[in-house]
Formats: sequence, C-alpha cells, structure tokens
Amino acid sequence: MSELSRRELLRGAALGVLAGALPVEAAQHVHTMAAEDKVATGIYKPKAFNDHEYLTLQKLADYIIPGAMQAGAPAFIDLLSSQNPELAAIYTGGLSWLDRRMEARYSASFIAAKPDQQTAMLDLIAYVKNESPELGPGIRFFDWARKMVVDAYYTSPVGIKDLGYMGNTAVAKFEVPKEAVEYALKRSPV
Repeated sequence: MSELSRRELLRGAALGVLAGALPVEAAQHVHTMAAEDKVATGIYKPKAFNDHEYLTLQKLADYIIPGAMQAGAPAFIDLLSSQNPELAAIYTGGLSWLDRRMEARYSASFIAAKPDQQTAMLDLIAYVKNESPELGPGIRFFDWARKMVVDAYYTSPVGIKDLGYMGNTAVAKFEVPKEAVEYALKRSPV
C-alpha cells in the first residue's frame, strides 16, 4: 500500500469513528497497519500520544476489555488519532483529565496508582448516573474510550476469534441454537 493511500485510508477511518460509522473492513485495515508498524522493532511506537499517554491508554483499554492490549486496541486508537486532530484531542484531553483527577484523589497518576484506586475511579466515570460537574468530562471521555476499545477489540483477529465468527458461509439448514431458545423461553411472559 502506498503511503498516500495508507494516509487516505487512515483519515477516512478516523472520520468514520467520529461519525460513529467505521466499517469493519476499514477497522481491519487499521489493525493490519498497526501490526505492520510493529514488525520492524517488535513494539508499536505511538504516533499521536506521548509515552505516558500511551501507557495510560493501554491500562485503560485492558480494564475495559481484558486482553484489549494484546488485541491491539491501543495501537488502533493511536493510529486513528494520529490522522485526526479532533480524535487526538478527545484522547489527550480525556487522559489528562483522568490523571488530574487521580492526582487530586490519590496523589498519583492513573498508571502509578494502585489497582484498587484505578478501579474506584473507573467505577465513578463508567456510569452516567454519577454525572456531576466534577465527573462529567470523565464520564463523556470514558464512554468514548469504551466504545472505541470495544470496536478495536471486536474487529481484531483476537476479538473475531473470541466471538466465534466463522465468516459468511452457506448452510443447508439454519437452526436456532438450543441455548438461545432456552434463554428466550425463560424470559418469556407466556
């Protein structure tokens, strides 16, 4: 892929994320590009974030979905953010907010805090019911981060395997899985 078409694809994907409509094929291309960037040195070098921000994003992603870091979710987010200043600002601002709140509450940045302190903060910002002037920006950032981590994870090879997706295949006869029928019947008012 030429550098120009690579840039165009990444910019288009980043715009798709902002619009809330990132096609799976585009997301998979972003994963491939992030993996290609990692091949030379064995580690992914962040493009939009500094080292501290990227480490914070890695930790946050793994809290959202255990295994998200290994699935490449932080690299996916960084690569898209590197092509869209608005997306990068959402993350740099949100990660900065998270560190400031952690410093105020626990005298440590998010990644330097103890795991129970990290989860306590995430428990506060994970729910809209906790909306307040103090937590509002964090709640909005966490909602954004959670959606992108989920998108990144479930469009990665690891996430697709986790879903058990086998692709579009022809079947002679479609049968609803027994577990799905039992689940629906248990919850049916009939």
